[in-house]
Amino acid sequence: MALVVQKYGGTSVGTIERIRNVARRVAKTYDDGNDVVVVVSAMSGETNKLVALANEVCEFPSEREYDVMVATGEQVSISLLSMCLQSMGYKAKSYLGFQIPIITDSAYSKARILKIEDKKVREDLKNGSIIIVAGFQGIDKEGNITTLGRGGSDTSAVAMAAALKADVCEIYTDVDGIYTTDPRLVPEASKMEKISYDEMLEMASLGSKVLQIRSVEFAKKYNVVIHVRSSFNDNPGTLVTKEDADMETVLVSGVTYNKDEAKISVFRIPDKPGIASRIFSPLSHANITVDMIIQNVSSDGYTDLTFTVPKTDYKKAIKIVEETAKEVGASGVKGDENIAKVSIVGVGMRSHSGIASKMFQTLSQEGINIQMISTSEIKVSCVIESKYTELAVRVLHEAFDLAKKDVKAE
Repeated sequence: MALVVQKYGGTSVGTIERIRNVARRVAKTYDDGNDVVVVVSAMSGETNKLVALANEVCEFPSEREYDVMVATGEQVSISLLSMCLQSMGYKAKSYLGFQIPIITDSAYSKARILKIEDKKVREDLKNGSIIIVAGFQGIDKEGNITTLGRGGSDTSAVAMAAALKADVCEIYTDVDGIYTTDPRLVPEASKMEKISYDEMLEMASLGSKVLQIRSVEFAKKYNVVIHVRSSFNDNPGTLVTKEDADMETVLVSGVTYNKDEAKISVFRIPDKPGIASRIFSPLSHANITVDMIIQNVSSDGYTDLTFTVPKTDYKKAIKIVEETAKEVGASGVKGDENIAKVSIVGVGMRSHSGIASKMFQTLSQEGINIQMISTSEIKVSCVIESKYTELAVRVLHEAFDLAKKDVKAE
């Protein structure tokens, strides 16, 4: 008997009929002799409605109360799925995050899981119950409801799988695996059979919406095998697992893009020790993640600093930066929300040269200007004008022949 953790996203439980479909799939897994824990997101669109209500009340809602409200979406979907399974003759029990409990830190709307108490769940599994868990949410040590950020149900599922030492964590979504790029932009995109944790970490951080980055971090740390599948068919999906020896045969595994970032530039900052800390510490205290950073130092004792932040944090970030810029004597601040980050990813880059130059040349041939560049061992990212995003993805996908082979980035 295996222990299987399954996660179903908002589109998979978006209607009553789809919830019934999920119930049938869960029941089949149980009937095959497995213990089953199911992590469920809110029904599609529900979280957006709740966020809109909060923003209608005030521009900057209380972070604690925001989490109390947006956490309610999952309560509906877990109860509906439990009812459906019970009507089919199965023992099913739903749990909210605080009932397990899933213990997190106190970083509202971006909380990190610290610990999961598994005693209650294990007892219910022994009694033959199917366990339905609300994704995306937890509770801090002071008893406050917290949420894990958009896509946080993936993290809930992988964390549950790690805590329970599950045999596999199946992530069911509206796509049937992980592709070399977004098939909506490039119909020729290939589905990968396998991808390494490191490649998936890069792709998740660079804009791939299939898995949340923290879920992959958990999977890598605790060696949880993830199987990304579609909830609408029985096709095999993509395994996210440990790297193996065949990996370096694929130079570039995928092309990703992200339109959800904004760029902030601070001009003519006095070039003094500690000045970068003065700029970035207030952003860190506000729980705003800074991604790409470029610093240009001039010969006259001043420096320009450009960096990117999530677009959802842009208004808050630029307000903080403008205040800090005045304090340090910078000449001005400029923001730009019309950017996109386009990236290539592949562990084969570790042992092959010329990948970055090929990317730059490909973009140049299309007249696409590169504003910022960031690299790691297995990725190259470029910030460009957002209007060129689709073109950049298509030409890079073609340049690295991703549609012309059976991609197996293992």
